[in-house]
Amino acid sequence: MEIKQFPKITVILRGYTYEQVRCVVKNLVGTRLNAVEITTNSPDVFTTIRKISEEFGKDVYVGAGTVLNMEHAKAAVEAGSTFLLSPIMLDQEILDFCKEKGVISVPAAFSPSEVWKMAQGGADIVKIFPAGRVGSQYFADVQAPLGKLPLMAVGGVNGENVQEYLDKGASFAGIASGIFKKEDILNQNEEGIRESIRQFEERVQW
Repeated sequence: MEIKQFPKITVILRGYTYEQVRCVVKNLVGTRLNAVEITTNSPDVFTTIRKISEEFGKDVYVGAGTVLNMEHAKAAVEAGSTFLLSPIMLDQEILDFCKEKGVISVPAAFSPSEVWKMAQGGADIVKIFPAGRVGSQYFADVQAPLGKLPLMAVGGVNGENVQEYLDKGASFAGIASGIFKKEDILNQNEEGIRESIRQFEERVQW
């Protein structure tokens, strides 16, 4: 995948079953929320990624989150992930592996030094995590000396504040609990899920 194709917003699904994930992804098709991250600390995650990729991969970008090591990375790519996100800085071998496989790498960073290290190491996007701890102004501040970078805001980002982060220089955002009501996902309430998508799309300047 080319970085210019990567969607502005990634929906993060953590801890849900295949059926619950499928219910959400089914309703993302045809919307602007067309990227979903399924975290490795979810039940039977690589089977879920494979099945979701096979069914919806032409309409929704499917990736793996909470990638912590090469084992995760290889299993996720083999299952069909088109991007990998992590809450930590990724080893160089994982960044190189993603380049080799044509998979978007999104390691995390917190300090300017970490951001620069990941960018210089070949990360496609650098995830500022937890973004809520540093605030939206951090994105403008860190890019003042380092230059424009493909940064993603994750952690504490929701429908109410996501535009603030984008306005301050974040190119992307990943949102877990800030889009849907958890009970709608757990109960596979498609009407509620669709309404949450509609409301979120109205808040963001695409």
